[in-house]
Amino acid sequence: MAERVGSEAIEREDGYLYYLGKDGYAWRTPMKSNKRGRKQKVGSEKIQRADGYLYFIDKKGYIARTKMNRRGRR
Repeated sequence: MAERVGSEAIEREDGYLYYLGKDGYAWRTPMKSNKRGRKQKVGSEKIQRADGYLYFIDKKGYIARTKMNRRGRR
């Protein structure tokens, strides 16, 4: 199960990929089918990352994390 980390909801648009950048902010980048889009920062809330977790934007638009399954590796 994933746990919600952020308190800011992000509005999603079709044709974009949403992710948590290395700087701790939510970003969106256009998919290959979206020719006119540009990469831009969409969240104003900075998230502090922890080792061993995968960060993503959940269905409701909040930043969430889940423990990585490394199958015996660190």
